[in-house]
Amino acid sequence: MFAKRMGWLRVTIVAMASVTAAGCDPIVNVQGSFFPAWIVCMTVGIVCAAVGRQVLVVTKLEPHVGPLVLIYPSLWLLTTLLTWLVFYRT
Repeated sequence: MFAKRMGWLRVTIVAMASVTAAGCDPIVNVQGSFFPAWIVCMTVGIVCAAVGRQVLVVTKLEPHVGPLVLIYPSLWLLTTLLTWLVFYRT
């Protein structure tokens, strides 16, 4: 019972921290709708990771790169953060 309460406490703290930090990101105008810039960066990261996977499959390097459960999320994170740094660095 105590562990369940601590889990909810942790979720509540994370939710409160994310609510206070939500206003700190830049806003991007996409065809008249305003989106937080991190959504755009995550979408670019997903597309780049999918393209990177296709490149690894076509070049037949996918079996040799290591554990795929680590490689593709790392590729997604790398491209997401690079997109953020290139376009929204201040």
